[in-house]
Amino acid sequence: MFFASDNAGPVHPDVMKRVIAANDAHQMPYGKDIIMDEVRNRIRDVFEAPEAAVYLVATGTAANVLALACYTQPWQTTFCSKVAHIQMDECNAPEFYAGGAKLTLIDTEDKMTPAALDAAIAGQTVGNVHGAQPGAVSITQVTERGSVHTLDELRALTAVAKAHNLPVHLDGARFANAQVSLGCTAAEMTWKSGVDVVSFGGTKNGCMGVEAVVFFDPSKAWEFELRRKRGAHLFSKHRFLSAQMAGYLEGDTWLEIARQSNGHAAYLAEGLREKGAEFLHSPDANMIFARWPRSVHQKLHDAGAKYYLWDGLLEGPAEELVAARLVCDWSIGRDNIDAFLSHF
Repeated sequence: MFFASDNAGPVHPDVMKRVIAANDAHQMPYGKDIIMDEVRNRIRDVFEAPEAAVYLVATGTAANVLALACYTQPWQTTFCSKVAHIQMDECNAPEFYAGGAKLTLIDTEDKMTPAALDAAIAGQTVGNVHGAQPGAVSITQVTERGSVHTLDELRALTAVAKAHNLPVHLDGARFANAQVSLGCTAAEMTWKSGVDVVSFGGTKNGCMGVEAVVFFDPSKAWEFELRRKRGAHLFSKHRFLSAQMAGYLEGDTWLEIARQSNGHAAYLAEGLREKGAEFLHSPDANMIFARWPRSVHQKLHDAGAKYYLWDGLLEGPAEELVAARLVCDWSIGRDNIDAFLSHF
């Protein structure tokens, strides 16, 4: 009954198989391995972007902040939701890697709205030496509250950015979960919707630890290579990153893993609805925010369930409603979900 995070699940066998195979003999280091050629070609095919520049790093934070740093000068600001991952969970890494460029937060509990984004950008006085200049726009997909931007919503946000001549970054730590939820293609959710660079996640979706950064404008490639090396994120034994991504992409394993995770979350969400839980946000992918009585939380914790309480403590009035965040990974299984629900 482990619903704390999709980071906590096991590595998918198809990914692990490629890692083990990569441990045989020798390969050139620092991204010169032959597996990386396979990965680069496969990602270009997936995104229908034959000219895209493709790089691998080991963490989602590195993917996000190195990508953003290529589009944000130290005197600029990145616009994002106040609950974006780059604001909530990256310990000022975006500011650090961009040389002090700040974040301008859009006031929202989940998705940004085009009107709020437009107002925030317009509020930065271009040409005023005393204030931060507009830099990039960053969108989280899946959001930190478990919602998925529709293609129309993405296009509305990128249209605002483009009207102000700003580049757009997509934080796709759960990219596959969002794509499966929308039933669209990777290209439709990125460059066809106005996205300039995407952090294409693998770690949360069955990999050991690998993320791809995909630039649809290849002119940013050399700068990224320099920033990756300077930021200590260029792996010597890079083939083990390449092998993970190769196994992940082979035979559309990445989409099948996401279908399993999303399916488990949908099954859990339906069970919670039947138990009378109240939902805080729409559970569009593999993450659920819901509340139910503290007494049930106490029973679940006593039974060994692992998940995060969101807005309260385990101790207190028994009938008070307390919210929780639940995340399903590919391996959780319906038997664990049924065991979890049996304590309501």
